[in-house]
Amino acid sequence: MKIDNDLRLDQVEAILFNRELIELDAKVLDNVKAGFDFLRRFSEEKLIYGINTGFGPMAQYRVSDRFREQLQYNLIRSHSTGTGALLPEMYVKAVMLARLNTFLRGYSGIHPEVVILLADFINRDIYPLIFEHGSVGASGDLVQLAHLALCLIGEGEVTFGGQCRPAKSVMDELGLQPVRMHIREGLALANGTSAMTGIGLINLIYAKRLLDWAISASCLTNEITASFDDYFSPELNRTKRHPGQQTVSRKMLETLAGTKRIRKREECFYQHRTEEEYIKDKVQEYYSLRCVPQILGPVADETDSAETVLMNEINSASDNPIVDRMAGNVFHGGNFHGDYVAFEMDKLKIAVAKLTMLAERQMNYLFHDRINNILPPFGNLGVKGLNYGLQAAQFTATSTTAESQMLSNPMYVHSIPNNNDNQDIVSMGTNAAQITKTVIENAFQVMAIHFMALAQAVDYLKIEGQLSFKTQKIYREIREIFPVFVEDIPHYQAIKKITEYLKSGYQK
Repeated sequence: MKIDNDLRLDQVEAILFNRELIELDAKVLDNVKAGFDFLRRFSEEKLIYGINTGFGPMAQYRVSDRFREQLQYNLIRSHSTGTGALLPEMYVKAVMLARLNTFLRGYSGIHPEVVILLADFINRDIYPLIFEHGSVGASGDLVQLAHLALCLIGEGEVTFGGQCRPAKSVMDELGLQPVRMHIREGLALANGTSAMTGIGLINLIYAKRLLDWAISASCLTNEITASFDDYFSPELNRTKRHPGQQTVSRKMLETLAGTKRIRKREECFYQHRTEEEYIKDKVQEYYSLRCVPQILGPVADETDSAETVLMNEINSASDNPIVDRMAGNVFHGGNFHGDYVAFEMDKLKIAVAKLTMLAERQMNYLFHDRINNILPPFGNLGVKGLNYGLQAAQFTATSTTAESQMLSNPMYVHSIPNNNDNQDIVSMGTNAAQITKTVIENAFQVMAIHFMALAQAVDYLKIEGQLSFKTQKIYREIREIFPVFVEDIPHYQAIKKITEYLKSGYQK
């Protein structure tokens, strides 16, 4: 894939999920080189932050020209202080892609060898060891990006071919040369929002997949209960002027094409007079069935909002200072501040938590025989009392949902001053992205258990042939992973396999 202009989300997905290779456009490389050449000329005899000054509150100290290169190495080495779990490889690739694309804007004043080596790392599946903990989200993701830079200069460790190895030995094996410090390569590599943005982009892609699964699960739940068609009708939903609600209702109609399970209200209640004082048939379903467009609509709107913010961020220059050769100047400011990403990650995790709550409530409806009045408790196809169906799986789903509810408190407003109060208000954007990652993983696990419950319900009612074309296909794919069961068996492996199936976004 040639990168010659602004990245699109589908390109990001192809590179990260489908391992599509990157090809750097020659004009883009020329632009990077022009920025480097301008900075080399412009920086002579001038005081510029991070070139001949210290970093952060140490900026008041001038650094001698003879230590310029050493200054850049010192920044990388001193800031490689990450702790906690390692970022999974795909997330590391996303961080590298985000940093690469920032450099391709031409505002960083770095030598082209940096972007060429970054592209090589991405294409050859070389993954620097980057830790989850370390960033306060301004001055960007200093610690995580320092660990990336440490490997690019031939120090630190990487995973390659499934093994953890010294970065230098892998580079020697592949004939790659470490990056050298020319003017400000160390600061440019470490100073930006690329960790939170990279993690955020994977969060966004997974959130979009979750939304599709939530719509499909909601359709299947309504089919199982023989619900009414007006809940997702265009006539009802177009009276609410929210695009997400209309999108969800339209997708529900598309998903339910060909179903024989959804009833028309006019045939049940409008074409004859009802005399009974107590109506056994539900006039309206519970909210978790009836209000799907209104509940998932805001989730759809939020994924659109997150896409706008994250794609703007990955296609921006996020370091400091900004080297603007067209303006003939170097501008000092705060483009490394991650508030846009932090705010959006908090919103996205709230949306995904609510999506998870909807799945858990639909599952509870299917498991609660005294509420649905058509299914055995807990999807139990065996002997009540002797067998337990998915009773314990609901414990897992409920506790996991509760964790996501707790984690949905915002990071955006949890700024703590640090760095001798130089960083007196920060974004915590990477923490927000990491927590959103956990909430999304939780959602997939809950959704996996929900689809297990849905499959058991379909088999109990023997309605496979009455389902829509799409929900019938999903049901069959779930059953390939999770066969119908009567006797009690362990389910943890099935939950794991269905979780991976859902994460793959297989439904189309």
